[in-house]
Amino acid sequence: MGLDFAIDELLASGWTTLDLSGCECRNDGTFYPNVARVNREFSESGFALAIRHVQLFDCYRAEWRDGSGATVGAVVGKSEAEAAVYALAQLRRQMAAAC
Repeated sequence: MGLDFAIDELLASGWTTLDLSGCECRNDGTFYPNVARVNREFSESGFALAIRHVQLFDCYRAEWRDGSGATVGAVVGKSEAEAAVYALAQLRRQMAAAC
């Protein structure tokens, strides 16, 4: 997948860079949220995000749960940043579909 794909998916979900606090910048000048910012956005939306390294496959798994502790979604990425950004993109799509 790659970080670039994850960023593109996040931007396609309607996420904007109006607030650049907690953002990183990729080579083409596009801003994206860092892991701490993604955690904050999950928390503000009422979800808990957990990211862990899966050593067997050398990847990162991002999993989010609702207030009751039920798993709502999960994604994997090559890096912690990739998994976090892609998870936020998927959460935003889930929330848009629920409306």
